[in-house]
Amino acid sequence: MKKKNSIERYTADELKQKQAAGTLSDWNASAAMTADEIEAAIADDADEMAMTIDWGTVDTHLPEPKAVLNMRVDRDVLDFFKSTGRGYQTKINAILRAYKDAHTMPKNG
Repeated sequence: MKKKNSIERYTADELKQKQAAGTLSDWNASAAMTADEIEAAIADDADEMAMTIDWGTVDTHLPEPKAVLNMRVDRDVLDFFKSTGRGYQTKINAILRAYKDAHTMPKNG
């Protein structure tokens, strides 16, 4: 499967045309705005409303690093997971986690 190239290429003439066309932004008007005006403009922007984040509720806990495990498994089991492609170790971990979660008694308290 060929990887899609996301790099856009332009000739020097095409870049000059793009530069000559200018931009739709009024950078002078933006530079003249106060911080309060900028905040008000952001608050009124419908596209921005969906991006509002309450940073007080953000979880900044980093996950524990993975433990290195060297274990023996049946060859056919390992071959099966390897045949599923990249990420087979992550799949094995997810299955082990699901088993652990299903067999762990909830703590009362």
